[in-house]
Amino acid sequence: MLRPALSLFTRGFPSIPAPLRSYHRSAKMALKAINSKDAASLDQDLIEAGGFSLDQLMELAGLSVSQAVYRVHPPSAGKNLLVICGPGNNGGDGLVAARHLAHYGYKPTVYYPKEGKKELYTRLKTQLFALSVPVISNPSDFQSAISNTSLIIDAIFGFSFGGPLRDPFPEIISAIENSSIPVLAVDAPSSWDIESGPPASGPGSKFMPEYLVSLTAPKPCVKFYKGRHFVGGRFLTRDVAEKYGLDIPDYPGVDQIMEVGVDAEGRL
Repeated sequence: MLRPALSLFTRGFPSIPAPLRSYHRSAKMALKAINSKDAASLDQDLIEAGGFSLDQLMELAGLSVSQAVYRVHPPSAGKNLLVICGPGNNGGDGLVAARHLAHYGYKPTVYYPKEGKKELYTRLKTQLFALSVPVISNPSDFQSAISNTSLIIDAIFGFSFGGPLRDPFPEIISAIENSSIPVLAVDAPSSWDIESGPPASGPGSKFMPEYLVSLTAPKPCVKFYKGRHFVGGRFLTRDVAEKYGLDIPDYPGVDQIMEVGVDAEGRL
């Protein structure tokens, strides 16, 4: 789960000796990627010095994901959704997105086979139960849910994933990969290495989600991605963008997401 830092975090750091970037971009702009080390640094900065709580960060990320779902798969295309959540912060983003999607009129089911241990995740589940959103963990229930959904949201692993896959996720990734149901991936397609993309063999080697929502900035593996790509998380400041060499999308109106291109011409 990637978040921006505030200008406060740039104090004591040298400015980047590069020309001032233009912050007015087209709807198909290509964004520079950020590696997992810097992504983790942004998260830590925002929590420790920026005054944000983990709850807030997940709320903003999950809201972005839910808007991307609504953009590519409106309720008229099918209300039954399957949100597959991992045990970390990426899974937390999925839990938040499921709540928003329920409020939008969808009928999400959450598959949560390995729950996170933080108390925050328990509260997010309580919020889903209050909306009668099913949260399942049994593999047989998963097979039934995947056969009755119109869109899968892959919120299993985020930017910190480095492999290898451990049970129960190889079987889950294979099921998603072999399904004919369209997939929207959160931050990175699960099973992909953040730097080198899909694995050479095994589960995930042929996994290419139809949609990808990068949180705040793309990760280097986006150069291997061939579907529709969005960036989400409308809270990046100019100072921190310059500190990390990132671009600020010109988000339209009140949108928390923007469709962008992929830049593989040496900027990754």
